[in-house]
Amino acid sequence: MNDLLVVEGATKKFGDFTALNNVSINIPKGSIFGLLGPNGAGKTTLIRIINQITYPDSGRVFLDGELLQSHHIRQIGYLPEERGLYKTMKVGEQAVYLAQLKGLSKPEAKKRLKFWFERLDIGDWWNKKIQELSKGMAQKIQFVVTVLHEPKLLIFDEPFSGFDPINANKIKDEILFLREQGATVIFSTHRMESVEELCDDIALIHRSNRILDGKLADIKRAHRSNTYEIGLETSNKEALRRELDAKFKLSEANFKTIGDELKLNIHLDNGSTPNDLLTYLTSKGQLTHFVELVPSANDIFIQTVEKH
Repeated sequence: MNDLLVVEGATKKFGDFTALNNVSINIPKGSIFGLLGPNGAGKTTLIRIINQITYPDSGRVFLDGELLQSHHIRQIGYLPEERGLYKTMKVGEQAVYLAQLKGLSKPEAKKRLKFWFERLDIGDWWNKKIQELSKGMAQKIQFVVTVLHEPKLLIFDEPFSGFDPINANKIKDEILFLREQGATVIFSTHRMESVEELCDDIALIHRSNRILDGKLADIKRAHRSNTYEIGLETSNKEALRRELDAKFKLSEANFKTIGDELKLNIHLDNGSTPNDLLTYLTSKGQLTHFVELVPSANDIFIQTVEKH
C-alpha cells in the first residue's frame, strides 16, 4: 500500500453545523502533504479526527492499512497551533516525561533528547523552565517533543508560528530531514510560500468540503495560463508593441530590470508554441527576459476558493 493515511468519507457535525462533509483524502507514504483551507474550513476538525480527539459521525480512517484505533496514537506526532507545555516545569524534565507518555523508556528518551538538543543547538536549555524561554525557544522544545518518539505520521499545524526567519528555515530543514528518514508529514499552514517549498501533495478544504487535491506539480500544471513574461531591447518599442498586439493577447508586466526594455506579458491562445514565440521575439531584438508565468500555490488557493 502506497498511502500511509486514508480518510474515507469523513463527516462531522456539531448540532446543525457541518464541520466536515464527506471528506476523503489519501496521503502517500514519505510525502509532505499540505492540508490547506481558509479559517473555519474544517482542517482542525479533520486533524482532531486523525488524532482521535474526536470521532467522525460517518466515514473511516486507515493508518498504514489498518482501521485507525487507540493504539495508533503512539505512531502519530502532533504539533498543534496552540502549544501545550507546562510553563513551570524544567525543559529536560518535561521532555522526558512527555516522551515516556509516548512509550519511550527514560534512558531512551534521554538518548534521543541529547541528539535533538545538540542538533538544534539548545543543549543549555535543559534546566530552564518553559516560562523562562521566548515563544520561539518554547516552539523548538515542542517540536522536539513532537518528533522524539519517531512516529510514522507527523502533523504540524502552523509550525512556523513565533519563529524568526532563521529559525523558521531551520525547522523547514528539519521537516525535510524527517521526511528523508521515512516519516510522512501533514502540514497545515496559511503560509503559501512554505507550501511551495515543502509540499509534494495538497488538499484544499473549503466550507467543510474538499474542493481540490492532488500532487502540487500536477495542480500547478493544470492551472497554467500559457502566458509568458518577456523583456526585449529594441530600437522602437511602440512599433513593436503594436505589432505584438496584432498577433497576441498582451498585458503589462512589472518585473525589475536594469535596462529600458519593452516589458510585456504575452498570452498564447492562437496555436503558437513557446518556441514559436521565442523565435519570433529574437528576430525583433535582444531578448533579456523570457519566463512562463506559472501560478503560485497562493494564486491557486485564492482562485479555487473564490470559484466555490
